[in-house]
Amino acid sequence: MPEFGRSSSLARGCAVLALVVAGIAGCSGDGGDGSGQAGSRGTTLKLVTGVKSDPFYITMACAAQEQAEKRGVKLTVDGSAQWDVAVQRPIVDSVAATRPDGLLISPVDTAALTPSLSQLQNAGTKVVLVDTTVSDTSIGVSRISSDNEAGGRTAAKALAELMGDKGSAIVISVKPGVSTTDARIKGFSEEMRANHPAVSLLPVLYDNDLPATAASQIQATLAAHPDLGGVFAGNTNTAQGVATGLQAAGRQGKVKVAAFDAEPDEVTALKSGTLDILVAQDPAGIGAQGVDQALAAIEKKPVTAQIGTTMVAITKANIDDPEVSKYIYRAAC
Repeated sequence: MPEFGRSSSLARGCAVLALVVAGIAGCSGDGGDGSGQAGSRGTTLKLVTGVKSDPFYITMACAAQEQAEKRGVKLTVDGSAQWDVAVQRPIVDSVAATRPDGLLISPVDTAALTPSLSQLQNAGTKVVLVDTTVSDTSIGVSRISSDNEAGGRTAAKALAELMGDKGSAIVISVKPGVSTTDARIKGFSEEMRANHPAVSLLPVLYDNDLPATAASQIQATLAAHPDLGGVFAGNTNTAQGVATGLQAAGRQGKVKVAAFDAEPDEVTALKSGTLDILVAQDPAGIGAQGVDQALAAIEKKPVTAQIGTTMVAITKANIDDPEVSKYIYRAAC
């Protein structure tokens, strides 16, 4: 999501990208079986998001609540104040005590929450993993997320083009062990090494989801590598920090930035030229389909085990296109 004063070829190259499975509906009001019938009265669903104040998860929660209302069921939402297992685990344990019929959850670690989720499943709660997943494939009746590896490859291709296929590039991300961001890094790194060998990849840095840390990391990297030409920011908070660091160093516009997500602050940075490309996900689609899949499992109807949702590349050139702008995240319902 770096900045934009680039050529029309980039605008064409970064137009809307459908990275996923055809035939999966986005925010349909239908039930998991496509019938559109309301869910059973008295059915209770819980949604536990990764970071409750993050517009990505706010957008997901809003869509999930809207879909639950359409389906005639009760959905309550909670989430971590920060991306931390120690914060999310007590929330999961609290949910377990209420024994909901279904749980939609974005686990903040690929392994640490598995015992708690397994206990929930064994007690009869239908678990749907939304956005992030766990390594244990027995957890979750359905897993719904973006194709994050493909998104990473998309970011690499666009960033390499902006860099003129030369110079140094770096990835700054949240922390190791997060399924989505790990996949983005993998896709980005593989694409760069395979198809852009003149771009030198620096070691990945992790900012623990703290913008201030990302800002200091990018400034330190600039000091050590004055040829730095590109940055891939693995999520929203990282992108904000990178933008701040580049502005403080006077390198805004000179170092190209590709980033995930399309939150309000990122969109502002895109329009101002601080960011060049926003690889937007579809959190609304994830939330709505999470409700549908949970209800399908509860009602003993067919469930789709894996669902990939649409992703688009947003640029300064296409942001006003309604088919693109609809993927911009919400700050409130």
